[in-house]
Amino acid sequence: MSVLDHIIDGVKEDLAARRAAYPLAAVERLAAQARPVRDAYRSLVSREFALITEVKRSSPSKGQLASITDPAGLAAQYAAGGAAAVSVLTEERRFGGSLADLDAVRAAVDVPVLRKDFMVDEYQFYEARAHGADMVLLIVAALDDAQLRDFSDLAAELGMAALVETHTAEEIERAQAVNARILGVNVRNLKTLDVDRQVFADLAPALESVGEGTVIVAESGVSGVHDIEFYARYGARAALVGEALVKNSDPRGATEEFTAVGARARAAQAEVAPTARTGKSSA
Repeated sequence: MSVLDHIIDGVKEDLAARRAAYPLAAVERLAAQARPVRDAYRSLVSREFALITEVKRSSPSKGQLASITDPAGLAAQYAAGGAAAVSVLTEERRFGGSLADLDAVRAAVDVPVLRKDFMVDEYQFYEARAHGADMVLLIVAALDDAQLRDFSDLAAELGMAALVETHTAEEIERAQAVNARILGVNVRNLKTLDVDRQVFADLAPALESVGEGTVIVAESGVSGVHDIEFYARYGARAALVGEALVKNSDPRGATEEFTAVGARARAAQAEVAPTARTGKSSA
């Protein structure tokens, strides 16, 4: 059984407990009463390079990353640094997150908020909206085609954007089949948890078929500005960054720096068009 399978098993157990305490009908009512959705897609596409900053306490691969006693304060620093969106881990067993973190961040910032979790049941989507999420994560590797389509439609029905996460060329095709407008490429292998930044470059040809209106998001593997430059050179229009920011003593400044570096890299790459998306010069 892979790491992803183990995580999802735990997610389902925790979900069953929440469902027993708060039936779906009750959560649906709360979702209907939630504050209006913020347009995550517009927030991302309106920037030359967008940063999705993350509130992330720990990970299965590295254990505790940061204590984060004040998730709202951290999110506020991200927003002040120009973050296009704030991602909040809500999975508890492996990532130390919670829906309480999502509530705190939602109350603290006006930028769109992503509920980052392993979404495997419709209940979680109503739950996300009830807690103020504007965007949810859909991991293609964790869903079959019917689930991917149904969950994409449900997110849209609730007004939320979906970050559709892929790892392979085949998964990119599956994401396109549901018309993903925010398409993530995660360079972390969810079976082994190994990170290989080169995966993004290797998938650049597959990303060439993605529509121009699609926001391509690089996920994982960011330790500094050189990683942001690399991803931008190979077609990323945004990056989701957690560890490098939560461990930084100046998350606001780091957010500003990463965003600026990404924008400069994209501008430089545009000058070597027409093959800017693949990161290769036409020379």
